[in-house]
Amino acid sequence: MKKTKIDHYTDKEALDYHRHNKPGKIEISSSKNMTTKRDLALAYSPGVAAPVKAISENPETAFDYTSKGNLVAVISNGSAILGMGNLGALASKPVMEGKAVLFKRFADIDSIDLEIDSQDHNEIINSVKNFAPSFGGINLEDIAAPDCFIIEEKLKEILDIPVFHDDQHGTAIITTAALINALDITKKKIDEVKIVVNGAGASAMACANLFKKSGVPKKNITMVDRTGVIYSGRENLNQWKTAHAIETKHRTLSDAINNADVFLGLSAKGALTKDMVKTMGKNPIIFACANPDPEIKPEEVAEVRNDAIMATGRSDYPNQVNNLIGFPYIFRGALDVRSKTINEEMKIAAAHAIANLAKEEVPDEVVAAMGGERPHYGKDYIIPSTFDPRLISVIPAAVAKAAIDSGVARINIKDFGNYKDQLRQRLDPTVTIMQGINNYIKKKPKKVIFADGEDENMLKAAIAFKNSNLGVPILVGKEDLIKNQLKKIGYSENFDIEITNSKDAKKREKYVKYLFRKLQRNKGMLERDCDRLIRNDRVIWASCMVACKDADAMVTGNTRRYSSSLEKITQVVDPRAGEIMFGLNLIVNRGKTIFICDTSVIEYPDANQLAEMAKSAARVVRLFGFDPKVAFLSHSTFGEPATDRTKRLSDAVKILKKEKVDFKFDGEMQPDVALEELYKELYPFSEIVGNSNVLIMPSQHSAAISYKMIKSMSRAKVIGPLLIGLGLPIEIAPLRTSTSEIINLASIAAYSADVIDYKNN
Repeated sequence: MKKTKIDHYTDKEALDYHRHNKPGKIEISSSKNMTTKRDLALAYSPGVAAPVKAISENPETAFDYTSKGNLVAVISNGSAILGMGNLGALASKPVMEGKAVLFKRFADIDSIDLEIDSQDHNEIINSVKNFAPSFGGINLEDIAAPDCFIIEEKLKEILDIPVFHDDQHGTAIITTAALINALDITKKKIDEVKIVVNGAGASAMACANLFKKSGVPKKNITMVDRTGVIYSGRENLNQWKTAHAIETKHRTLSDAINNADVFLGLSAKGALTKDMVKTMGKNPIIFACANPDPEIKPEEVAEVRNDAIMATGRSDYPNQVNNLIGFPYIFRGALDVRSKTINEEMKIAAAHAIANLAKEEVPDEVVAAMGGERPHYGKDYIIPSTFDPRLISVIPAAVAKAAIDSGVARINIKDFGNYKDQLRQRLDPTVTIMQGINNYIKKKPKKVIFADGEDENMLKAAIAFKNSNLGVPILVGKEDLIKNQLKKIGYSENFDIEITNSKDAKKREKYVKYLFRKLQRNKGMLERDCDRLIRNDRVIWASCMVACKDADAMVTGNTRRYSSSLEKITQVVDPRAGEIMFGLNLIVNRGKTIFICDTSVIEYPDANQLAEMAKSAARVVRLFGFDPKVAFLSHSTFGEPATDRTKRLSDAVKILKKEKVDFKFDGEMQPDVALEELYKELYPFSEIVGNSNVLIMPSQHSAAISYKMIKSMSRAKVIGPLLIGLGLPIEIAPLRTSTSEIINLASIAAYSADVIDYKNN
């Protein structure tokens, strides 16, 4: 279910992605300062002796003095890789590194992949047993049945840390959550429904087991494998299939599905037919979870039934059964209470937490994260979206509480409200922001120009934009050069993507007339000068396309300096009415999100410009789902020391106070005062000291230097600079911008084209 294959890239791009910069997807970094001789002495010899002695005397203190409590081992022998089969331990490493990345992204859990080159389950068990003391949890992945059952069962017996086979239990938990809500909507009782499970692999058996633990009688679940119904007395059943055998006269899926309430498919494309669906009971519940193609498509079900609730494993249909909703958050809750295992109570708690979250009214900040759509509990919304930022606080808390209540937790959580707040602070909000923006623009696709179409990164970004259904990309460049680049990165030179340039005589004539009308008086340009600009500069050409409504938005840059691109654009496009232009960067580092401006346009803004910048920045920050708290930064704090250069900043604060704006602001102040809570007690009169998130810099050079140093010297995630205040939705990528960063800017431009009013420009 979690392994959908979507071709948004070529094999070469995937290989380049894994090889680029550092090979692979994970690395180890120090959580402590390692800059001085004293740091090294504390980290290793002789300082390390103290925690060594403490752990030898009390092994539980390993959770206090090492990374054990937030470290999960991702284990595989490569015997069942992504549905591709037994390709061996080494071949599974990219998948297991990917799993480790998902743990970090969704739940801030550190993990290490360990591939065991053995097909002997006893050898695997012994290997894991011997290195398990280093870890707080074990995640088993892509191990073929029946070895996955044997390995998990034995490890749970001998280890005192959580052992979890996600292929089984992650699927089971999400599916059980979906079942709980589907039964609620259809007014069916869990102890009365008839369920057919098509498939008898690890995930199917785990789902059946959790259904039973949740209240479905064993006799009401019919499991079907390739041979047919698993019934009592059938020959050649292994011990795991035997556990699901029931007394029944049914022998085929067609027999079993007749008058059934629920179908769960974990099998293959086309296994469930429309004729079978017709025979199901009233208000049937159909979970067709085979990937990439389900057992039956929702539109096929709709042709024969209008009373069905449908879920699949795919993101392009409602009700996606996706393991990402489960395993990171389940481990997060288990690790946080140092649980000895992940028991049935914890799984059921996770399922109910997921189900209950779908029933809750979706708040505005979640709507923003999900692209502007407010889902409502019902047949098309029985499972929360993977975009829902509430998952990180809801599921771990439920799992942790169940661990405490069932007696497998080593530590107690006294204040769950505080615990949930801590959980919310763990994640990178830029991912949720971009997911929300992308989800929004998919519903209202725009034509977006990628002005530097011959550049490799820009071309890759345009292709990914198209293949991800984010909108319609238009490349500006010479057709033969773009086709050569397409072949270079692994695509056919006839790849279906629009290419435009100044050879288009009809468009060129239109753009020349537009530009001449605009520049003939205020720039003194002749028509032939405008024609020369249109012919020779792709940024001018692309900007005219947006201005003349032949496209909705644009991204450029990457091949030239930011200021050069901006100069070209502003010949074609004016600022928005009543606004100033400036650059705004979103930066996330160590769980804190800040916005910095002006990073790219106004060299030395005066007090009025600083105040206007603050107002525009506050508006944009709200579009991203944040409550703006604006700090005007300087080398001084509240007039100490007072200089001529600080007066502009304090004057900007006075201007905003007179205008009675609807956001919090203060200044001037030094950056540490704006960002670090320890200064609150020194300046109790200010509401934003220690918690500012919008930093207005005193000049462009200080802003640009600051954000580029942060980006280069730390692990900060940066989006931007975003060009705020321009009269059309155009973004400029700095030199050497990555493909992913260009896609983000293109998405933001497309989003701006829909949510910002450009009519008066």
